[in-house]
Amino acid sequence: MSHNKEPLVATFSIVGYDPETKEWGIAVQSKFLGVGAVVPWAKADVGAVATQSFANTSFGPKGLELLAEGYSPEVVVEKLVAEDEEQGLRQFAIMDANGNTAGFTGADCYDWAGQRAGRYCTAQGNILVSEKTVNRLVDTFEQTNGTLAERLLEALDKGQAAGGDSRGKQSAALFVVQDKGGYGGYNDRKYDLRVDDHPDPIRELRRVFELHTLYFSKPKKEELLTIEGDVLEKVQLILQKEKLLDDTYDSYNLTVKEALKAYFMKENFDERWQEEDQVDPYVLAYMKRKPSLTVR
Repeated sequence: MSHNKEPLVATFSIVGYDPETKEWGIAVQSKFLGVGAVVPWAKADVGAVATQSFANTSFGPKGLELLAEGYSPEVVVEKLVAEDEEQGLRQFAIMDANGNTAGFTGADCYDWAGQRAGRYCTAQGNILVSEKTVNRLVDTFEQTNGTLAERLLEALDKGQAAGGDSRGKQSAALFVVQDKGGYGGYNDRKYDLRVDDHPDPIRELRRVFELHTLYFSKPKKEELLTIEGDVLEKVQLILQKEKLLDDTYDSYNLTVKEALKAYFMKENFDERWQEEDQVDPYVLAYMKRKPSLTVR
């Protein structure tokens, strides 16, 4: 990208790895439209690349290709920089399949600009209020429990609280890959969530992430509710308001089950459907929260 013609991507990001689940991911925020289409690149069992500051988006696919060929993150950085006439304006980070990292911040990047590596993570940013944001990203990631996605989001949130991009906020993204982690197991894109233009992009990204978890995560067996008594009553009332059920029944019979399944499929809760006489409590809560279907 030519710095004379293209807008710079001033941003802060964190690249992380979970050695137990074999997930690689990137969380990013910027005062830039649609940052999720520019900065994060990753491939399961290969690694991840975050490219920013007058971002050279070719570093994404090229970096992953070099990692797949067996080059270390340090060598990948060297090779990418060597071919770039505008290397002084670039900032990027490389993570390999084992969570090892290397990064580059060009001498011409606008202050504050820099990066810091941590345990299975690396954080980088430019045009930031101060280095506190990068330090907070790493510290939060290392100290937070939860899934890789949850840790990345928490780090992003705390990084913003430490100062963030000195120009403000506009977009944010979360990109996590895992072998067969995508919808239906057909690809590795476990999370590819983007907020392209919003006054509070991290908060909005968290909201979208919670929706993604609701729609696409499988329920825990120990949390399922048996459809009887009060649960049966609420389910039928909702289905009646949705015009999927005409009568009220004393038990969870085939008619109620077919109506409930129709609701699940209509609302895209395929991953949370149960063939047994049980219902996911999170879907039931969603059903009860719908404005037109308030059930006490």
